[in-house]
Amino acid sequence: MNARAKDRPSGFLLDTNIVIDVLKRRPLAMLSTVNANASRIAISSITIADLMHGAEKSQRVNECLAAIEDFCSRPEVLPCGAKAAQHDGAIRAALEKLGQSIGVNDMHIAGHARSEGLVLVTTNVAEFERVPALELENLVPDCQ
Repeated sequence: MNARAKDRPSGFLLDTNIVIDVLKRRPLAMLSTVNANASRIAISSITIADLMHGAEKSQRVNECLAAIEDFCSRPEVLPCGAKAAQHDGAIRAALEKLGQSIGVNDMHIAGHARSEGLVLVTTNVAEFERVPALELENLVPDCQ
């Protein structure tokens, strides 16, 4: 992940779409970047819920659940708490005032990243760039 300015957060929270790409091992350059930064990476408990939902809908439920369990054993999994909920509510109010919205789980993940002072790593920049004071990084710029 890119070199950090002194005032930028030093850790990263992976969005669900990045985790899915890692699980599918694509693209390889992104996978290498994630692996190289493993000690600074976390995922939200909201991301686990997203992943479990997708796995339960899959035709390969057991295989998907095993892959998720294996992946989730490596990064720190951050539970969503009151601090994240406060940021989530503030984000929702700010976006509503602007007549904009983002997906519910995206709002939760954005609030979680912001509350922890982490850079949100996503390929869904168009959705998240509307969130005030949220640091973003796209590991696959061609996906915008």
